[in-house]
Amino acid sequence: MAKLTTEELLDQFKELTLLELSEFVKAFEETFEVTAAAPVAVAAAGAPAAAAEAAEEQDEFDVILESAGDKKIQVIKVVREVVSGLGLKEAKDLVEGAPKAILEKVAKDAAEAAKEKLVAAGATISVK
Repeated sequence: MAKLTTEELLDQFKELTLLELSEFVKAFEETFEVTAAAPVAVAAAGAPAAAAEAAEEQDEFDVILESAGDKKIQVIKVVREVVSGLGLKEAKDLVEGAPKAILEKVAKDAAEAAKEKLVAAGATISVK
């Protein structure tokens, strides 16, 4: 096998996916009984940035009714107001079946508005 230069090795690494590169580093560490501390630190530093990007990209939220609280009738009225086209029986079933998603894949402002109305009526709500 011909000996590769540093630049040729780097070119080969550039073609690998992160998963393949991670597997290579593990195999390299096992073969030569060394620890690649610096690459691990770089990978760990990149993880929070990736998590922050995922959080910023979220533009659809679910409004989940955790419990109706003491004022179930008021919560049912607000559920009917928030969820269009819902009859009294359907709203009652939804409230009694808590925890349940009331709104799914809505914009952040719509989710926050629904949460405020439902909390004001006495319900326990979570937005995911």
